[in-house]
Amino acid sequence: MCGIVGVLGDHEAAPLLVEALKRLEYRGYDSAGIATVNDGHLDRRRAVGKLVNLSDLLVHEPLAGRAGIGHTRWATHGAPNVANAHPHRAGPVAVVHNGIIENFRELRADLAAEGLHFETETDTETIAMLVQHYLDQGLSHREAADRAIGRLEGAFAMALLFDGQDDLMIVARRGSPLAIGHGEGEVYVGSDAIALAPLTNRITYLEEGDWAILTRSAIEIRDRAGNLVDRPVKTVQIDLAQVEKGGHRHFMAKEIAEQPTVVGDALAQYLRGAGIALPEPGLDFRSFDRVVMVACGTAHYACLVAKYWFEQVAGIGVEVDIASEFRYREPPIGPRTLALFVSQSGETADTLAALRFCEGKAARIAAVVNVTESSIARESDLVLPIRAGAEIGVASTKAFTCQLTVLFLLALKAAADRGHLDDEELAARLAELRRLPGLMNFALAQSGEIAAVARAVAEARDVLFLGRGALFPLALEGALKLKEISYIHAEGYASGELKHGPIALVDKTVPVLVFAPTDPLFDKTVSNMQEVMARGGKVLLVTDPVGARIAAEGCWKVLAMPEVPPILAPILYALPAQLLAYHAAVAKGTDVDQPRNLAKSVTVE
Repeated sequence: MCGIVGVLGDHEAAPLLVEALKRLEYRGYDSAGIATVNDGHLDRRRAVGKLVNLSDLLVHEPLAGRAGIGHTRWATHGAPNVANAHPHRAGPVAVVHNGIIENFRELRADLAAEGLHFETETDTETIAMLVQHYLDQGLSHREAADRAIGRLEGAFAMALLFDGQDDLMIVARRGSPLAIGHGEGEVYVGSDAIALAPLTNRITYLEEGDWAILTRSAIEIRDRAGNLVDRPVKTVQIDLAQVEKGGHRHFMAKEIAEQPTVVGDALAQYLRGAGIALPEPGLDFRSFDRVVMVACGTAHYACLVAKYWFEQVAGIGVEVDIASEFRYREPPIGPRTLALFVSQSGETADTLAALRFCEGKAARIAAVVNVTESSIARESDLVLPIRAGAEIGVASTKAFTCQLTVLFLLALKAAADRGHLDDEELAARLAELRRLPGLMNFALAQSGEIAAVARAVAEARDVLFLGRGALFPLALEGALKLKEISYIHAEGYASGELKHGPIALVDKTVPVLVFAPTDPLFDKTVSNMQEVMARGGKVLLVTDPVGARIAAEGCWKVLAMPEVPPILAPILYALPAQLLAYHAAVAKGTDVDQPRNLAKSVTVE
């Protein structure tokens, strides 16, 4: 959530800041602003709503200067209005901040006792006031910033700009990502490399607790203890085409369409001949007797699907936990436990905190991530990239199917290591998997038919999703997608739970989407489906050609997916779930890529 950019450059900063902020829109925001220093004078502009409102303001009230900071805010403390929008200012100090300052109330009380008065409801203003307080005591800019940062508790990434200082910026990170970009006589700051992609591909990632003093000619980085440290400069290749819509109406549509390609890329990374090759140092599943998977949101549902795979194919016990609850249970983590953390961004605050809980307890910590330079990746023993490419739409699509693909490969690796699959059986499974991108193309070809169904679904107030076995977590994910972007209330249930409450909701106004490939549970799922139709429910059956012939009678609509081995159905059937949500949202006219109240990367607990 939120986005930070900063520039110490040779050109006007305002256009660069706004353009960089556009590349951070995917994180979610409700206001935006920039501040610059021009001829020693610090000034700012802020606007509520989309970045176009800030751009319009800058046309009428231009902001000159070659040093600047910018921010897209997702409200935490205080309503989304101009007063609470970043950058915040206190005297000669301006600040932009991602995260939450947990002790801001105590700090505000201390500062109020010193005679300082607050103008906003935000925790962020406290940072600027604290730095101002130390400047008023005669400390230098770096000393004041150091003293203030040392008093902050919580998660934050921040950038400070100062009146009278057009060649100085001070930045810091703790629990929220921040990167420094290197140019020719210029320095940039961004929440991630995507924001800086048009400006530079030479990036330094600050590590946990780092803070830095930036000028155009020098970068000084210190760790949390104040020691001077050397962080590497990495060349990051970002395909700018990945962060453009490429002719699609929305990023989500583009990313749904990219799934055959990116799933193929993920497979190519891990498949070597008839075997599976993991990055070093690899995993030997004979060393583990238990797997713990931890994630949030869509990634959590990917883990729930993978639980079926690991247990059925590899015979190893799996526990799946929501990251925000995991460490508060204080679960026992033994020396033969593999702790597996799944996160698209690799910066999800609750998942990162859960990972740190497992440090020193688990036999191995592995991360399934899309961003290999993320905090979760850097703090793991093994990084397993999903190769989805940049995912801009807030609702995860291609990252989900890539997560499933990598987790399925891990389950096969576990089965082979533990003797549950011989070489011939493993080769057969991998051959099936290699066919998956082609089958996904067939599923995508039904987008027009799904759009027609979605227009009717868009009229509903409530929708139920049902599935059995590994399709049950997909029902949860399908419901999440629909409510995320169309704002229709939707719930996912295990089909067998229908009689234990949800069937009370069924009437002719409630569409019920049923995932039912012709797997060993097909007959049971169809029986549950019949119970819905007997009560007037409108059943949308998602099945394969065989299932369509057997069970279509009485259904409202039938979507026939290509035939696929049942174990791979959750990956393929994710596509119609995504397309249904997308087309329903388009029909309702909602903001598909940036749905209300949501952020792409949740970097606060």
